[in-house]
Amino acid sequence: MRVGQNPAKNLKEVAHPERITIAVLNYIPFQNGFYAESLDVLKACLQSARDGADLPFDMMVFDNGSCRDVVQYLVEEKEAGRIQFLVLSQKNLGKGGAWNYIFNAAPGEIIAYCDSDALFYPGWLSKSVQILETYPRVGMITARPLRTSPELYSATMDWVRDTPEATVEEGQLQSWEMFEEFNKTLNYGIEKDREIFDSTQDVKITYKGVTAFAGANHFQFVGWKETLRSFTPFQMDKPMGQVRMLDKRLNECGYLRLMTADPLVQNMSNTLPDELRDQPRQEPQKRTGMRKRIANLAPFRKVLLWLHDAIFRLYNE
Repeated sequence: MRVGQNPAKNLKEVAHPERITIAVLNYIPFQNGFYAESLDVLKACLQSARDGADLPFDMMVFDNGSCRDVVQYLVEEKEAGRIQFLVLSQKNLGKGGAWNYIFNAAPGEIIAYCDSDALFYPGWLSKSVQILETYPRVGMITARPLRTSPELYSATMDWVRDTPEATVEEGQLQSWEMFEEFNKTLNYGIEKDREIFDSTQDVKITYKGVTAFAGANHFQFVGWKETLRSFTPFQMDKPMGQVRMLDKRLNECGYLRLMTADPLVQNMSNTLPDELRDQPRQEPQKRTGMRKRIANLAPFRKVLLWLHDAIFRLYNE
């Protein structure tokens, strides 16, 4: 038997979500080894996304089964009003599983997605949305020029060739410094980075006065929710190894994959940039420094990283 009346019946209105949802995917299973600085990286990601966003937004975080301290931090951020929608998965669903949820559940009509190691700069959101609203049939927009696989933006090039209003310029259109700023976080090594830079090129497009580069990257992108949702569900066998599935599907279906002309997002990977550290890094003691130098020698580094990955797979697969 009901006792009294539900007070919610007296509410005259309800809150409405913002048009844009910034959606962040996070996974920090523990706070040592590879993940030793990941919580600081996550904090920098969320703060920079908020500070650099120059349009109204709601913040959504999907946590993919992180450890207790990380979950506690996220809960506190939500209680402080800095996260509007927080999803805490007990299990690691992989990026595909998280995308299935985010692309369907994000309340905004525009989804600004990123992995939790993205670092944003002022203007990243408005510049991305400007491209999204100017170009037709946009699938995803990344907030910096990158060198990406031409076969994954072939539909974009087809559109350019069929659109008299669009002009295109091809060649070395970004500096080595801009290229290396991002590519060094992938840890290929400077010789490999230089080889990639010299053997690839940029494609710059101008349409209705708005400039964009051809290509995009799934670590950070902005897109229409209806478009992204149409590609779910993603059936991925591995947590990370098949993330290009979204890039491939968008291209195959004729959607444009574009990037902003300015570098407005950076990949931190698993290390907080020196300029964001609260205190200067202390010089290690002599013994620690020697051990680290030995560990960084190529043969030792290869074996130790292989061992780290083997232990991680043993306990997490």
